[in-house]
Parts: sequence; structure tokens; C-alpha cells
Amino acid sequence: MSRLSRLSAGFATTATAIGAIAVLTAGTAAAATATYTAGGTTGVTYNCTFPGISPQPVAITAHLDAPDSVPASSSVTPDNVGGSATISATVHALLTAVGYDGIRGIATVPVAVDAGTLSQPSATGLNIPEVIYPTGGPITVNISQVATSTIPTWTAPATAGSATLSLTSGLSANLEFHKKSTGAWSPWTMNCTLKVTNPAQNTAFSPSIPVT
Repeated sequence: MSRLSRLSAGFATTATAIGAIAVLTAGTAAAATATYTAGGTTGVTYNCTFPGISPQPVAITAHLDAPDSVPASSSVTPDNVGGSATISATVHALLTAVGYDGIRGIATVPVAVDAGTLSQPSATGLNIPEVIYPTGGPITVNISQVATSTIPTWTAPATAGSATLSLTSGLSANLEFHKKSTGAWSPWTMNCTLKVTNPAQNTAFSPSIPVT
């Protein structure tokens, strides 16, 4: 065999090997990460308890990152779990009237799923960073997953289809409110219940998660 023939044969063998590797790995590529959201841009409205005033509406948004598809019977722990809570300028004025101008704390957010199972019923230890409010207007605080948070693991059902995660009818937070006159932080357990509307509010995370 000539040197040119040997080189041609070598190239052909290499090309065949590369092609085989491509075929073997084509079906095993990792799923992409998608962001799933509940509440859209306006949020899901809950009625929440506050110190010194009656329960007031709070608009909650929520998001999480997870694969854009999940094999049947596999388990996934979402990441980047968080959202926001917004009170209106009216509620802000009520808090100002009773002397509070800041907040900080930890939130617990129960979740549900319509297919498969969750390792625990709530995301716990979500951080609400310390915020001293500016004067007047609505107030939005961020809620975010941190190193000490505990996030439920979801195990997909055994058959292909889809699954939808949802917020539930209640959530809570262990908060501290800042008293402007003294600079002291006062502990407060905030309990929130989903506001009843007609039609009912959509608490589902969108889109649904494909199960393959």
C-alpha cells in the first residue's frame, strides 16, 4: 500500500470513529435550564398579617430554574428559587402611621405538584434582605434562595407526560419590622392566605415541565 493510500485509510477510520461518537452522544445531551414563573408580572395576591394594622394585600411573584424536560422517575432539585413581595402605597402609609419603616426576615413558601412527588412541602429559609423603605409609594422586597435555604426535590412520575408546580393557598415569613422612632427591630410572624377572586387566581408555575 502506498503512503497516500495509508493516509487515506487512516483519515477514513478517524472519520468513522468521530461519526460513531456523534451518534452515541446525540441522544444524551443534557437538558437545557428553563425558568418557571408564577404570578407573571402582576403577581398572585395574598392577604397578609402586619403588626399594628389589619391584614393587607401583598402581590407575590415566584420563579425557579429547572431542566426544560425531565426523564420519567428522575429527581430534580430546582435552583435560583425566589421572587418578590409588593405592598401598595396605601399599605406603606398604614405601616408608616404605626411607626414602621423597614423589614427583614426569612420566608417559607409551600409548593404543590400535580404529578410526581416532592421531598418536602415547602421551600424554607428563603432570604428577605434588610430594607429601610424610602418615604411613600409602593414597597417591593426580594425573596431569594441562599446557602441556608432548603429546596424540595421533585421526583417525576414513572410515565411520560408533563407536570406543573404551583404555589399553594398560604405562605408565611418570620420577619422583623424596624421601628423608626427607636431603631429597634420587632419580631413578627406574617401569615398569608390566597385572596379569593372570581375567577380564581392562577398560582401555577409556567410552563409545565415535560416528562420524557
